[in-house]
Amino acid sequence: MNKITVDQLGFYYGAKRALTDVAINVPDRKITALIGPSGCGKSTFLRCLNRMNDTIAGTRVVGKVLLDDVDIYAPGADVVALRRRVGMIFQRPNPFPQSIFANVAFGPTVLGMARGGELADIVEASLRSAHLWDEVKDNLRGDALGLSLGQQQRLCIARGIAVKPEVILMDEPCSALDPIATLKVEDLMRELAQDYAIVIVTHNMQQAARVSDLTAMMMLTEDRKSGTIIEIDATPVIFSRPQDQRTEDYVTGRYG
Repeated sequence: MNKITVDQLGFYYGAKRALTDVAINVPDRKITALIGPSGCGKSTFLRCLNRMNDTIAGTRVVGKVLLDDVDIYAPGADVVALRRRVGMIFQRPNPFPQSIFANVAFGPTVLGMARGGELADIVEASLRSAHLWDEVKDNLRGDALGLSLGQQQRLCIARGIAVKPEVILMDEPCSALDPIATLKVEDLMRELAQDYAIVIVTHNMQQAARVSDLTAMMMLTEDRKSGTIIEIDATPVIFSRPQDQRTEDYVTGRYG
């Protein structure tokens, strides 16, 4: 079942077109990887999926992005509700300068989801889901910025899932992490995919091959002025027998 359907999506920064006719189906409870050379619009496209680009003046979207068959760009769409349903994990960990507990409790508190004992239960469940509880349970009031980078990223994941999203977007979530921390986050992604649709941007071909179920290859259009998806398939197919020569050149290291 598709969680997100994108059809003929175009995106503009002012007069500059950044994306052209992007089309993709994102299945529920699977990991979809977006790969491709720098500058082809992967992160821009990812931010289109929860309207984070709305915060940039002068941007414009054409085409459709459907979440459970409802157009998220339709007039009157509730953007706050959308961003609760479609969370974002960024390239560098960005914990708030607060305690570990306060970081995870922030969303549920603001949204009025729980308080008191219920809030503590949500914090614990989220930290457990992020494979972090055993490492921080004795220091929940400690400064989140005192954690290692890998722990901070898992804390940000815990903070994201605390508000019970349906989709998790990840923009190169391991690029700032060491190999051991990277493998922990990858293991976490595979576990989270049992409950969430996940879309990840990565430049690490090995990571895409290890964690994703589907892989979409993005490239610049022929005029090299905007990005688009040129091929999407099951990850083993993309990495062993892609249909587009440009995809094969990229995944084998001959290009990009």
